[in-house]
Amino acid sequence: MLWLGIESSCDETALALIRMTNGKIQIVDDQCISQALLHKPFGGIVPEFAVREHSKNLPMLMQGMIKRGSLSLQDVEAIAVTEGPGLMASLLVGNAFARGLAHGLGIPVYGINHLEGHLFSPFIGREEKLRFPFLGLVVSGGHTILTKVDGPRKYEMIGSTIDDAAGEAFDKVGRLLGLDYPGGPEIEKWAKLGNANAYAFPLSLIEKNNYNFSFSGLKTAVRYFAEKRKEELLEKGQFFFDVCASFQEAIARVIQEKTISAAKAFGLSCIAASGGVLANQRIRTLLKQKALESDIEILIADKKFCTDNAVMIAFVASLFYLLGLPITKSIEVNPNLSLIDFNRDLDLKVNSV
Repeated sequence: MLWLGIESSCDETALALIRMTNGKIQIVDDQCISQALLHKPFGGIVPEFAVREHSKNLPMLMQGMIKRGSLSLQDVEAIAVTEGPGLMASLLVGNAFARGLAHGLGIPVYGINHLEGHLFSPFIGREEKLRFPFLGLVVSGGHTILTKVDGPRKYEMIGSTIDDAAGEAFDKVGRLLGLDYPGGPEIEKWAKLGNANAYAFPLSLIEKNNYNFSFSGLKTAVRYFAEKRKEELLEKGQFFFDVCASFQEAIARVIQEKTISAAKAFGLSCIAASGGVLANQRIRTLLKQKALESDIEILIADKKFCTDNAVMIAFVASLFYLLGLPITKSIEVNPNLSLIDFNRDLDLKVNSV
């Protein structure tokens, strides 16, 4: 079955064609256009710009697929589109594009939870590794969550963000340090030149038996620290490098400790980690090291599937479809959609759109 995946929840416009054969994924085409440079001067996402770019990029990406010969619309059997969470306007563009296309082709369109896409993305290309239960870690721009996954759509939230998520903390501290948006890649770049143990920034909520995340205090601690030595920061020298490295280390240590601790507490022998922040090499390294020491298997999504992409959206839809599990009819978007909120119309039989 050939699936077309569509992702437009924030500032990436993505299309993907995948086929599942005998339980293995074949990625026929995977295209994504990032808007990072467009939003960079504003230090964050400008929704009006994001909508304009999605509206322009979706048809352009599709035409590119057709021109390359990877896509024949008549071969597409189903469409999967992100229905939430995300920016309302961005979600609406992708949803409208999907429903219009599905109506013209006479095929079903399914709404997929963006967080579920991240949750299962570590298994893309490693489908044989998918076993339940496992601990799901998602660390993205607006979410830092730990979830016990007993099966598809059988999730128990173990820990979540109570204020700033890790990605938000990276962006806000990046601005404090005079770095460009997005802050995560910029901080990681300079942190490679610094000493991660130079400054002991707070490890928020690090106590045992607490699996929630809070990075607001860390952000504030860096701000007060930076204000006392502004001139040294402006020099972009060793002091600056050390601050970047120490801040990054504080986030990495919290994620490492809470994740491994939660896996042990709930008796879970496998961790699946994903989300844009997991593209950070230091965080990936610490998670792998601690998991190895604890005899826990850890699967971290390939970096290309950590950030928002359409492959993960189509992958979840095709996986659930093959398992005969309910997939929601794509009727409306929900910018605040929860990972554990499935009190909706679950029906594999999709009405005409």
